[in-house]
Amino acid sequence: MDVKVGFVIVCLCTLAITSSEAGIPKCCINTKSDIRPRILMNVQRWEMQESNGACDIQALVLYVKNFKKPVCAHPDVKRKLKTILKIKDQMARRRPS
Repeated sequence: MDVKVGFVIVCLCTLAITSSEAGIPKCCINTKSDIRPRILMNVQRWEMQESNGACDIQALVLYVKNFKKPVCAHPDVKRKLKTILKIKDQMARRRPS
């Protein structure tokens, strides 16, 4: 009977760890500051990684079209990204439907 209880506890703990955010966080370890404009034009979404949690450094995480892994950029790239996305948006508005 004790073996069954132990097995159930181990299974529940495994389930809790794998199905929650208690797992290992995915953090940028280093950043690039020389991101090409063509890559920035293909950014689908982005988020800021803060250094005050599980991650050690602050980074701009870029999710780029046709890239399997996100690109870790220096936070200063955010200004350049916003400028390029603004131009991209203006170009899309000018195109006749």
